[in-house]
Amino acid sequence: MTTVSAALDVSCLPDYAHNWALVDVETSGLIARRDRVLSIAVLTFGPDGAPTGDFTTLVNPGCDPGPVHIHGLTAERLQGAPTFDQVAERIGALLQDRVLVAHNAQFDYDFLAHEFARAGLHLPVARRLCTLALNRRVEPPTADLSLASLAAHYGVPQTRAHDALDDTRVLAGIFRASLAEAVRLDLQLPLVSCPPRQDPRFAPKLPKTPCAYRNPGPLKPGNPLVQGMKIAVTGETEIARIELVARSVASGLNVMTSVSRHTSVLVANDANALSAKARRAVAEGVTVLDEDAFLALLADVRPGTPHEKHAPQAPVAAQPPATATATAAAQAPAAVPRQAEPRPAPKPFGRRRVLVLGGTHEEAAASRARVVEMGGAAAINLSASVTDIVLLPGGESDRRMARVTSLGLPVHDPAWLGTPAPEPVDSPLGAGASTTEVLPRGGVLDLPALPTAGRWHLGASWARQTDCEIDVVAFVLDEDEQVSCDEDFVFYGAPESPDGAVRLLCDGPTEQSITIDLATLPPAARRIAIAAAIDGTATFGDVGAVQISLTPGNDAQATAQAALDGTTSERTLLLAEIYRRGAQWRFRAVGQGYDHGLEALVRGYGIEVA
Repeated sequence: MTTVSAALDVSCLPDYAHNWALVDVETSGLIARRDRVLSIAVLTFGPDGAPTGDFTTLVNPGCDPGPVHIHGLTAERLQGAPTFDQVAERIGALLQDRVLVAHNAQFDYDFLAHEFARAGLHLPVARRLCTLALNRRVEPPTADLSLASLAAHYGVPQTRAHDALDDTRVLAGIFRASLAEAVRLDLQLPLVSCPPRQDPRFAPKLPKTPCAYRNPGPLKPGNPLVQGMKIAVTGETEIARIELVARSVASGLNVMTSVSRHTSVLVANDANALSAKARRAVAEGVTVLDEDAFLALLADVRPGTPHEKHAPQAPVAAQPPATATATAAAQAPAAVPRQAEPRPAPKPFGRRRVLVLGGTHEEAAASRARVVEMGGAAAINLSASVTDIVLLPGGESDRRMARVTSLGLPVHDPAWLGTPAPEPVDSPLGAGASTTEVLPRGGVLDLPALPTAGRWHLGASWARQTDCEIDVVAFVLDEDEQVSCDEDFVFYGAPESPDGAVRLLCDGPTEQSITIDLATLPPAARRIAIAAAIDGTATFGDVGAVQISLTPGNDAQATAQAALDGTTSERTLLLAEIYRRGAQWRFRAVGQGYDHGLEALVRGYGIEVA
C-alpha cells in the first residue's frame, strides 16, 4: 500500500503540518446535485506521515449507476451495499478536524456535501486541498496532470484506475511527492476554506428553461407583448406566482428575477410599491402593468425572433491554433472580435519560462511582455518549470531568491531580454511547454472541437502580493451582449448556470477557474465573458500579473496561457472571453481593466444588483 510515509515528516514545518484525510469517490455522474456516490475510500495521516486510519465501502445509490464502462460498478454489484446515510457518520469521524485531500478536490467535496445534506448531517470539513491545484503550482514536466501521468512521474504504481481504494492509495503517493516538491520550492499550499454547505443553495433544483427568443426591447404603451420580452413580477398576485410565471414562459416570454434597463415590463398590482424592483423600474423607465392588464396582453403574445441556430462545431484536425494580437488597448466587452492571423515564426524563447523579480509594477510588466515577444512564457510564481530568472532592481530582496539560489537557476539582468542566447533545438528546458500557445494580451485562437463530455477550463491565478479577496466570475451573453436570465451570471453566491454548462471552481486562495461545456450551452449563448474583481480598496496594480490558462479538461495540458498585467488603478479586470464566430468557437485573452467595481460591470450586462 502506497502511503505518505514517515520519510516525509513535515510536523516541524507549520505551513505544511496538518492532519490529512485523502479521499476518492466513484459516482454515477458528474453533477453533485443530481448524481450519487457509488463507492468511497478514505485514508488518514498525521503531520509526521504516519497512517492513522482507513475506510472503504461500496454504496447503494438507489438509482442507475451510470457509466459502468468507466467505474465497473454494476447495479448487481452494488445491490446489498449500505446506503450513504448508513455509513455517513463513520466517514464523518474520519474527516473531522482533518484537511480533505483529493485529486480535483471540489468534485469530491461537492458530492460529499450533497450526500451528507441528503442524510441530514453536517459535513465536518473546514478546509480542503486539491492535488491538481498543488501540481499546477509545482508544474512538473508531465504531459498533463491526470492521476495516471502524475503517478508515472512520481513513480507511484497504479493497478486499477477508477477503483476508489486504489485511486486513494495512488493519491497518497502523489500527495507525498507533491508535498515534498512544495517544501523544496517553498510554495504556499493551496488550502481552501469550506464553509458549511447545508443551506438551500445546495439543494437539488430544476434548471430554468432557456427562452428561445431574442429580447425585442421594452413594451411601448398600447403595443402587444412579443415573445422574448423580459418580464419581472413584484408584490402579491391574484393567481399563484408559480402559475403566472408558467403561463408567461409557455407564451415565450423570458421571466427574470430582477429588473434592469433591458426589462420589457414589470407586473405589479400595487402602483405605489416600494420594492427594489419597482424603484428600479421607475428609474429605468420600464413599463409597469397590473396583473389584469398583463393577463389581457398575455392572451395574444406576438411571435418573436428565435435565437440564431448554429451547426455543431466540426472536429478540427490536430494543428497549431490560429492566433492574433490585438492592439495595446484591449477591446471593450461589446467589441467585435478580431480576425485570427497565422502563427508567427518560432522565436528564441520557445521553451523558456521566465520569472521576473523586483522592479516597479510597470518595469516588471514590460519585462514579462518582452519575454512573450521572444516566444517564451512569463511565470508569476516560482515552480519546477521555471527555467530562468530576470532580476530587476530590488529583486535581490525577494523572499524567493534564497530558493532560486538553492535550485541553481540562471539569474539574468534586464539586458538579457534584449539579446538572449538562442535556445538549442534539443534543449530540455520547459518540457511539454512547446504545445501550449502563449498569447499576448488580446491574442486570439480558434478552439478545436472537444468530445461531447469535454469541458474547457479557464483558470486564473496570481501571486499573493497584497491581502485582498479576488472573485472570478462569468457571464453567459446573447447576441445583444446581455444575459438571458439572472442565473447566467456565475459567481461565488451562484456558482453554476441553470443548465450546468458554466461553473465556478475554487482551487485555492490565489486560483479560481471557470468550466464551460460548449455542447450544452443554451441556443442564446454567443459569448462567455470571464472577469475578476477585487473586494476591497486594493487594485490590480497592487496584485500584479494575473495568469490565465485554457485547458480542454481539468487535468489536461493547457491549450493556451497568458500573463495579464500592466494594470494600475483598476478594480475589475475582464480576463478572457470564449465567443462564437459562425459555427466556430474562439478564445481571446483580453486583459481590459476598469476602475469601477464589479457592480457596474454586472449592470452593464443586464443584471440588477441587490
